[in-house]
Amino acid sequence: MDATTLYSIGELSRRTGLSVRTIRFYSDAGVVAPTTRSPAGYRLYDPDALHRLELLCTLRELGVDLATVKRVLDRELSVAEVAAAHADALDVQIRMLRLRRSVLRVVAGRGSSPEETKLMHRFTQLTGEERRRLIDEFIEGTFGAADAGPAAVAMVRVAIPDLPDDPSSEQVAAWVELAELVGDEDFRALMRRTAGCQAAGRTPDIESAAGEELMAFTRQRVSEARESGIDPLDDRAAPVVDDLVHRFAEAFARTPDTEFRAWMAQQFEAAHPPRVDRYWRLVWIVNGWQVVPNLVPVYPWLIRALRKDGDA
Repeated sequence: MDATTLYSIGELSRRTGLSVRTIRFYSDAGVVAPTTRSPAGYRLYDPDALHRLELLCTLRELGVDLATVKRVLDRELSVAEVAAAHADALDVQIRMLRLRRSVLRVVAGRGSSPEETKLMHRFTQLTGEERRRLIDEFIEGTFGAADAGPAAVAMVRVAIPDLPDDPSSEQVAAWVELAELVGDEDFRALMRRTAGCQAAGRTPDIESAAGEELMAFTRQRVSEARESGIDPLDDRAAPVVDDLVHRFAEAFARTPDTEFRAWMAQQFEAAHPPRVDRYWRLVWIVNGWQVVPNLVPVYPWLIRALRKDGDA
């Protein structure tokens, strides 16, 4: 063989950027064996060994383990096969890193306690299949032995929460709250009753008695207050609530006093349980759906405002 086609271990080091010690290690491991030895006993490598080392460096930098690299160099595996497998593995790692980043941002933003941090980490560590199973168990446990009917189940199934691969901090926080909520037996019973009424198309008593015109006006007034950033416990909410209380009192031929306010709050709370409204809101956030103004629950705001006024 022409000596000009052979490289010493030092020349390989200069051409590849690897240390002599590293090349010697790969050589001893049989990954890049010397072609021959010089009369003095020094290892000599041919151009193929140089190419093997260059490919080895590339694959190692991409995170491929040495055993797999050796199989590629020995033509037991193709580079394409290895690349596909490692790309899939990296996809999983990237998703997990993004999820961890979102969890850490929630923890930092909320000043979470160690217990809340552990809970958040545990819930977000679930795989997509495990998260779907959690919701499936909630649906089965809530409606499996109930008389809510298929319409109620379909209404819940059509909006199953699905945490994306790269969730925002808001989506992570919503998913954790949602996971806790669906495991609560009291909430399941509440959801069962409410979904059954909604699926049957039954209008709550207070709404049917008040009439569509007053209900439409109520939704508009509360929506405007919410959009203006008025908190239901803020003094700025008082004029809105006072006006609505007087209109409802007139519709029901009642006195707009503290007792009537408490009655209104109780009626709306029974018709639109805040925890159920919260469930749907959380589903909306987790799925990243655009919030439709008409679907934003207005009754939790009104209930809180009525109870605040009633306690004053």
